[in-house]
Amino acid sequence: MGINYFTDEQLKELKNNPYVVKCSAKNITYAEEFKDLFWVDYQNGMPPIEIFKKYGFDPYALGAKRRSNFIQRLKKQAARTDGFKDTRSTNSGRPPVKELSLEEQLERLKHKNMVLQQENDFLKRVRFINKKQIVKQSKNKQ
Repeated sequence: MGINYFTDEQLKELKNNPYVVKCSAKNITYAEEFKDLFWVDYQNGMPPIEIFKKYGFDPYALGAKRRSNFIQRLKKQAARTDGFKDTRSTNSGRPPVKELSLEEQLERLKHKNMVLQQENDFLKRVRFINKKQIVKQSKNKQ
């Protein structure tokens, strides 16, 4: 197994932890409650390793990189309006589309049309060259 993978024993221990929603050999999904508790302790100056120990995690099994990434994600989540709530099921990850004016819509359509015309011209040229090559090869065979 790789360095970042959990052993079967570690997985069993993680699955028994009430602050783990789900886990695999590579990933852990922490409960929102744990994130809230972690954030409060972290803001009060408690070291991350001690916080993980306090809530039943083996910080050394998690590894330094996984702990560091968790803290970075937690900082970003704390700044969101949704907080620590898992928004992956409701959010496609794409930014919301702004409403375009008629002029902007027209400009986009003109640009799209121009690109498609260029693509069409290119494909016509490629077909012409291919046909020319086929004719040339058939003349050389005779």
